[in-house]
Amino acid sequence: MEDPGQLKRAVIDATAGAIAGGISRTVTSPLDVIKIRFQVQLEPTTSWALVRRNLSGQSKYTGMLQATKDIFREEGLPGFWRGNVPALLMVMPYTAIQFTVSHKLKTFASGSSKTEDHINLSPYLAYVGGALGGCAATIGSYPFDLLRTILASQGEPKVYPTMRSAFLDIIRTRGIRGLYAGLSPTLVEIVPYAGLQFGTYDTFKRWTMAWNRYQSSKTNSVGTDDGLTSFQLFLCGLASGTCAKLVCHPLDVVKKRFQIEGLQRHPRYGARVEPRAYRNMFDALQRIMKSEGWAGLYKGIVPSTVKAAPAGAVTFVAYEFASDWLESRWT
Repeated sequence: MEDPGQLKRAVIDATAGAIAGGISRTVTSPLDVIKIRFQVQLEPTTSWALVRRNLSGQSKYTGMLQATKDIFREEGLPGFWRGNVPALLMVMPYTAIQFTVSHKLKTFASGSSKTEDHINLSPYLAYVGGALGGCAATIGSYPFDLLRTILASQGEPKVYPTMRSAFLDIIRTRGIRGLYAGLSPTLVEIVPYAGLQFGTYDTFKRWTMAWNRYQSSKTNSVGTDDGLTSFQLFLCGLASGTCAKLVCHPLDVVKKRFQIEGLQRHPRYGARVEPRAYRNMFDALQRIMKSEGWAGLYKGIVPSTVKAAPAGAVTFVAYEFASDWLESRWT
């Protein structure tokens, strides 16, 4: 039978992770919607690219500010939270599983479930724990990720008025396998992404704690104050989210293309991704490179990076606070 202390810790990690994921996703939803619109647009997404290709007015979105104005004008404020319900249904179990698996691995390695006992573990363990947690979480929550992408990318007029209508149409046209379209590039992406996010966060925390000890010793303070302030936690999360997103963005573009294959949209949004446009992940990378250039693999990188930084910061800070609060209440 499982140790009650370990069960308590698992519940705290899962609950804190779900809370953190829900807050982060809701706060950063507008940037996520803009990012998805860029990623699924086959035409160039910058004015400079249009000029170089001698094109005129063939792209729906050509910049972050322009995209923000267009979405607000055509869809109103709710347009920036389109697909947020399936996004929450995805991200809350995702972060709950991710933090639980990561903490469980550290507990196994250190022999203790206390967070303060994990700081002396090898920093590589944080990378491994994040990657394993990311894989487990992705498989468990992927259909909601697919539905979120479809609802966020469809624009006006809506193809699917509700999440239920999108779900039923996917089952009808693609079958159960359709709910996992794009899973392969997602898993290939999530290993380095989650590993980097958790690993760099853990590394930045260590560096910051060492800096605090150094500053404490310089001022001849009694004892060593290596605790982290809320702002320092925020900066660590900011840096980890940015690093992970910059490295893994091309695979996220490929994933989005698989997810919206065959989706009918109004012609003003440009060409659509035809059914079975890509044979596999490598074929998608090659075709995007050939038809859209390197820039095609980094469509949406600006809103993605702008989103990843606060998303990572909010997630980790919310997790730390929720975890501490739950632990203090569970006495």
